[in-house]
Amino acid sequence: MYVVAITGGIGSGKTTVANRFAKLGIEVVDADIIAREVVEPGTPALAAIAAHFGPDVVTPDGQLDRRRLRERIFTDSQAKEWLNALLHPLIRSEMLRQCAATRSPYCLLVVPLLVENRLTSLADRVLVIDVDEATQIERTCRRDGVSREQAQAILASQASRSERLAMADDVLDNQSGTSETIWQRIFALHQTYLAFASQQAQQL
Repeated sequence: MYVVAITGGIGSGKTTVANRFAKLGIEVVDADIIAREVVEPGTPALAAIAAHFGPDVVTPDGQLDRRRLRERIFTDSQAKEWLNALLHPLIRSEMLRQCAATRSPYCLLVVPLLVENRLTSLADRVLVIDVDEATQIERTCRRDGVSREQAQAILASQASRSERLAMADDVLDNQSGTSETIWQRIFALHQTYLAFASQQAQQL
């Protein structure tokens, strides 16, 4: 399966772009959704988290209390490392499994922290959704209801724009031009990926 990874900073429009590819018949695998699935009630990962951090990180109805867990790991780097060591391999293997199960000509893998977690090797091609930082901050504040300072702190914790662009095979400018122009850019990329996927299939 030919895999195109799509990444970008917070507020860059990854989900909107992924939905456009989906309308073109491309199956989408989303790392954020998988990250939630691996800690659902009854999973071994949630049991391990509760055993490690204590029962107060699980809500009365058996769900992971993400806010409480975030507070616990925010100031404790060892706790964060432990959590990442538990979850990252699970998320990675499930991403690979879901990509392999897709039936569209190529698969779109949405990974917000692709660069930060060094996951570029999972994909045949990396597409970076690019907007400037001012746009990221404005969109994040509007969408998530956070303050400007909170949005800037999230940006600071992610890879920089230049670090992401350095890992890109393709860059989609998701800022300049009309929505029609952006749609045309997506369609052109889609045609390119269809050609690459076809080439790969012939070589197998």
